[in-house]
Amino acid sequence: MLWSSNDVTQQGSRPKTKLYAMKANQLTQGLERRVMFVENKDGLLGDTQARIGWVSFSKSGRTVYYGGRSLKAIGGRGVRGNFIDEDSGEEFWVSGIKKRGSNAHDNQATSVAVDEDAQDEYQRLRSGA
Repeated sequence: MLWSSNDVTQQGSRPKTKLYAMKANQLTQGLERRVMFVENKDGLLGDTQARIGWVSFSKSGRTVYYGGRSLKAIGGRGVRGNFIDEDSGEEFWVSGIKKRGSNAHDNQATSVAVDEDAQDEYQRLRSGA
């Protein structure tokens, strides 16, 4: 557990606030946020089936936050996805960006939009830089 050096009690004896190290796994890669492919298997994300954009993660890395949604990992129990929206029950496919561009699950024809704030990072990832 990491502790903040400036978060101590007035007596200077014990820390008040814990800082955490992001759990590194295949999904988070130890990052607090990264650009990823997010596909709604049960509907649309705005005006398209899938989007590429910045997602953030829970401390454990088992929940992905994107576009106001909390997507919980379902660990192989999904029919078409690997995450489920905790509020709506919709299944999602969330994955890293592939250089070859075939991010859609099951290689189906899927409409994809790249979020404006993720354009530069998406191009960097696709180029392998």
